[in-house]
Amino acid sequence: MVCVIFLASTAVHFYFYYLMTINTFDAYSRLSSIQINRLVNFLYDHQDQGKLSRNSIRSAIQYAAKERPGFGGYIFCLEEEEKLLGALVINKTGMYDYVPENLLVTIVVHSQIKDTGLEEKLLDYAINYCRGEIGVFINKSNAKEKTLKAHGFEPNYLEMRLKQ
Repeated sequence: MVCVIFLASTAVHFYFYYLMTINTFDAYSRLSSIQINRLVNFLYDHQDQGKLSRNSIRSAIQYAAKERPGFGGYIFCLEEEEKLLGALVINKTGMYDYVPENLLVTIVVHSQIKDTGLEEKLLDYAINYCRGEIGVFINKSNAKEKTLKAHGFEPNYLEMRLKQ
């Protein structure tokens, strides 16, 4: 599935229109190993806080694309003329009620277009595409908290982990 976004910006009273698309990948629309590497590098290089490792990012992408055993998920890529401008990865959990059906692993836009509203458009698209609840884990100091709350996400639980 492809979504087209028009973004107009003004500069010296001229309008420039950018044609952007959101490409959706899942178990049925496979990613090549070259596309996976491109996504891993993009997500790692342009992420804000929390710094997911390259291996964690690769695992989430492979899980979403069902390259690894599991319930799959979705990868949404915001592109302009084949240039990657943003990406969002959602993994399906296979559960519901006490755990959301979907887990938003990461959402990243290119560092040069951070405050253009494209991150919000990408998030809106993913929310409308997915069925069921979407959960996300973020640090308390994460700048994305405000954006997520504006899209209806609510703090629900305090997560605690035992690392062994």
